Amino acid sequence: MNIGIVCYPTFGGSGVVATELGKALAGKGHKVHFITYRQPVRLDSFSENISYHEVKVPEYDLFEYPPYETALTSTLVDAARFHRLDILHVHYAIPHASAAYLARQILSQDGIKLPVVTTLHGTDITLVGKDPGYEPVVSFAINESDGITAVSKSLKDDTMQNFRIRKEIEVIPNFIDLSRFSRQPRDHFKKFIAPGGEKILVHTSNFRKVKRVDDVIRVFELVQKKIPSKLLLIGDGPERSSIERLCRELSVCDHISFLGKQESVEEILSLCDLFIMPSETESFGLAALEAMACQVPVISSDSGGIPEVNINGVTGFLSKVGDVKSMAENALYILGDSKRLTLFKSNAMTRAKEFDILKILPLYERFYEKISGKR
Repeated sequence: MNIGIVCYPTFGGSGVVATELGKALAGKGHKVHFITYRQPVRLDSFSENISYHEVKVPEYDLFEYPPYETALTSTLVDAARFHRLDILHVHYAIPHASAAYLARQILSQDGIKLPVVTTLHGTDITLVGKDPGYEPVVSFAINESDGITAVSKSLKDDTMQNFRIRKEIEVIPNFIDLSRFSRQPRDHFKKFIAPGGEKILVHTSNFRKVKRVDDVIRVFELVQKKIPSKLLLIGDGPERSSIERLCRELSVCDHISFLGKQESVEEILSLCDLFIMPSETESFGLAALEAMACQVPVISSDSGGIPEVNINGVTGFLSKVGDVKSMAENALYILGDSKRLTLFKSNAMTRAKEFDILKILPLYERFYEKISGKR
């Protein structure tokens, strides 16, 4: 099939999933066309089956804000016409689903049919999409999609509750590439970071308020008082400066490393003993799944789709949002016994295998066939 994929090219979960999906589809012989304003960060290798189409937004003094959605629509029309796309898969509803709808209408005037699949990822529904300024357009664009998927049952339920959706939503979970995300021998690096044999905790996110990175610091402070530990913080974002201040206030700066944005996150995860995810909401919890694939158990909140990934008492523990004390106690329970820690690590890896991209990819292929009528 000729498949168009529209996504954000950043480190966010939706862009990562879209890019990895496209690469896997190309590996199976499909022709994949990425359409976005910058080359996706995970599109880091050459494939004869992958093409990249940059959305260029012309700048005119007339516009206070560049009309990205219009430029995206034109690029979609061009790609569909000249590359004979069989299906267009847009990731994240805003503004991709509405641009896809407009492109489909333009193409229909030339007798070209372009089925559109929209995948909902999280904040496009739970946060941004509920804004009164966006909700009518989001609802319309989702309903006008030929097929709709969500990355978790929790997100599907949220969508049905908050929007006037008339169509069925197919749940196809996020996935992990186990050829990349697996525990790697990095003992020499571990000794450098934790020369005294300290346990290593880790958190990765975009440092927004919804990620509750301050709770990560507070959990770590309680753990570090009982068990010598180090904390690695991967990522960056608007809360970075306030988190640094909190580290100083709690006198834990000497035990915390801010690593910034990292592309080879699997190498860092391979050093770690425990992953902390106290998010206020997560549609799925892809960062937790990546950690689990590297044999890192997860201490998390019980919000959104996280319980569909992190199994309480098996791969880690779930606590109520904001319950720092419970999270710290659960962390100490896992870290406090080497045999118990080994068991949780093994369980985490076993669970991650259920989300192997080789198992999830056929679900998307069958969905494409169903929506495009090529089954």
